[in-house]
Amino acid sequence: MNLRRPVSINNHPMPPELPPLLRDQRKIDADHLRLIALFHFIFAGLALVGLGFLALHWLFMSTFLGDPSLWKDQKSGPPPEQFFAIFRWFYAIFGVLIVSGGIANLISGLFIRARKNRTFSIVVAALNCIQMPFGTALGVFTLIVLTRESVREGYSTDPR
Repeated sequence: MNLRRPVSINNHPMPPELPPLLRDQRKIDADHLRLIALFHFIFAGLALVGLGFLALHWLFMSTFLGDPSLWKDQKSGPPPEQFFAIFRWFYAIFGVLIVSGGIANLISGLFIRARKNRTFSIVVAALNCIQMPFGTALGVFTLIVLTRESVREGYSTDPR
């Protein structure tokens, strides 16, 4: 029977096996929730950038479609007014979606920071998954963290 200690490379004895590191799950959860709340605030800020891009696009399109001097050499003439009317609805609908998504992320970030209304944050995270690529990453990581049992227990259950 071989009672020698196992040896590693160069015939040096291996150190004894170390005990597993003790992890404080509450501290890990608090760090993850703090980061997720911060990323919700950043994503709400990105919604403002998206709204600015939409406004800039509308400005270019309205200038382009509304300037008769650009269309004077065309055989068919300027596009009909109904064409730009459709675009106005497009801009209005997407503007409302961007603003509502930004507000929802801002509120969700505040709720996550306060450890309240977990269900609202889960719904916002699920809706964020539609917005690729950043919203998908934020939504998936938020869902992973908020569905953890230790995080669920950490949320306030006070009915006030």
